[in-house]
Amino acid sequence: MIHNLAQGVQAFTSNAFLVGGDRTVLVDPGANFDVVSAVRERVDALDAVVLTHTHPDHVGNLPDAVDAFDTEVWAFDGGRDDVDRAIADEDAVALGDHEYVALHTPGHKDDHLCFYSEGAGVLFAGDLIFQHGSFGRTDLEEGDRATLVESIDRVADSVSEDLRGMHTGHGPSVVDDPYDHIELAAETARRG
Repeated sequence: MIHNLAQGVQAFTSNAFLVGGDRTVLVDPGANFDVVSAVRERVDALDAVVLTHTHPDHVGNLPDAVDAFDTEVWAFDGGRDDVDRAIADEDAVALGDHEYVALHTPGHKDDHLCFYSEGAGVLFAGDLIFQHGSFGRTDLEEGDRATLVESIDRVADSVSEDLRGMHTGHGPSVVDDPYDHIELAAETARRG
């Protein structure tokens, strides 16, 4: 079960995905909405909060989630005070009922991670790739277009063409031919 807790929220936030199962995880808590109530409507506890990256729209609700659920925060940058466990490139991370591989994918932000499970056929793409060939901004601090293109290419090479779902940091999840959206994002980012 994967629920976007930010769906329908009219505020500056990222998507916030509650992944239920053996290990209940919140992928990005988002910002500027009551994520704690949204989580509690579906589950009583969280095993961890996992971050795709640390832009404010993805982590604004982090202190509330940690306080309410007394849970660990996992992210690429273990040097941050609010991160309990660092996730290295290609680490295995359990989300829900599946194991995901963490892919370090800078270009939008240096600490950006995507999470892919071949068994589930699911990619959490953060702000790297969006629907219809859109891709993450590179005009913010730590943004770099050439690096972003390399990261998109890495994801395209790492995931199966049979990918069933891509959950993005903003906008709707992609369930119709998500691999095509990854390829299109690679082409679009190159043209930039």
